Amino acid sequence: QVQLVESGGGLMQVGDSLRLSCVASGGTLNGYVMGWFRQAPGNDRDFVGRIWWSGGTTILADSAKGRFAISRDLAKNTVYLQMNSLKPEDTAVYYCAAVKPVPGWTMDSWREYTYWGQGTQVTVSS
Repeated sequence: QVQLVESGGGLMQVGDSLRLSCVASGGTLNGYVMGWFRQAPGNDRDFVGRIWWSGGTTILADSAKGRFAISRDLAKNTVYLQMNSLKPEDTAVYYCAAVKPVPGWTMDSWREYTYWGQGTQVTVSS
């Protein structure tokens, strides 16, 4: 089975940059969509962005455009979330997820993803 492990979180300050990593193992990611989500206490698990593993095409949530970027390294089986100009509202547990796309689904809901990492905490102080 596919296993995902996030890393790179920590305690940051407003304006800092941070890159999160998601290392995949246990199977091929060909045909998969990889997603990034975040969840703050009391909030829903919100979509941040996604990337098609094979083609590398990315989609970002409106809230992430201009500050965040998603990329992947095929040789390392790793997906990255680059976060710049961090704000206190970015504070959350960040999750990496994967799924084989289902035709007609938007792929922007956590309910549509099958595999999940354990999450990594990002805290941005005001």
